[in-house]
This record gives sequence, structure tokens and C-alpha cells, in this order.
Amino acid sequence: MPSTRVASVIAVSLLSACSTSTAVGSGGTQVGANGQMPVSTPLICSGASYYSDSLAGNSTASGEPYDPAKLTAAHRTLPFGTKVRVVRAGRGEVVVTINDRGPFVDGRVIDLSRAAAEKVDLISDGIGDVCLYEVD
Repeated sequence: MPSTRVASVIAVSLLSACSTSTAVGSGGTQVGANGQMPVSTPLICSGASYYSDSLAGNSTASGEPYDPAKLTAAHRTLPFGTKVRVVRAGRGEVVVTINDRGPFVDGRVIDLSRAAAEKVDLISDGIGDVCLYEVD
């Protein structure tokens, strides 16, 4: 490969890493909802919902009681204790710990605690599209 082509590829890569767009760009370029931190390719993008406050104190599938004030979530298959970054484009992002199973509704990938839902501006809408990212 000629050296000018290598330099071009490096320059494009560096510019992509500095992008401030909150949308998913063509070619899969991703940035955080705050527009500051580039993030990796999402594990999945789909719908999110959040737990009702009336479930507070009920046992989750992991055995711990549901606490609306904690940053937790339900996912169908991720192991308990897994941390994922939930990004709602232009609305916010939050890191949650998986401690329950669900949601069991088509088109939804995660159920968030109330505190987590507040961080991604989901309370008034009830449901919304998010992307999940691996946390290092």
C-alpha cells in the first residue's frame, strides 16, 4: 500500500474518533450521547422500557430486591453482574448492572430501573430506542 494511502487512512480514522455527532453514522461510526466520547459498535439497538415503582422491593431474578434508585436493568441473556452502557441518542446515557431477566415484549431489549430511565430521559415516553454497549 502506498504511504500516501496509509496516511489518508490514519487521518480519516483520527477524524472519525473526534466526531461530535450523536447519531449512528454511515459505516458504523458511533459516539456517546454527550458527543464527547467515541464508543464501540453497539451490542444491540432496540427498544427500552422501565420498571414500575410498584415493583420496589420485589425480588429480581438474581435474588436482590428491585430498588428504583439503583442503576440496574433486566436483560434476557446477559449474565447477572454484567455492566452495559445504555445510550439514547441525544437524550443521555447510563451504565447499568444486569440483575434481572426480561423484558419479554417483542421489540424491547432492556428494562431499566427508574433511576436509569431518568438518566436517558425515558420517564415521560415510557419506551424508547436505545443502544447497548459493552463496558470495559
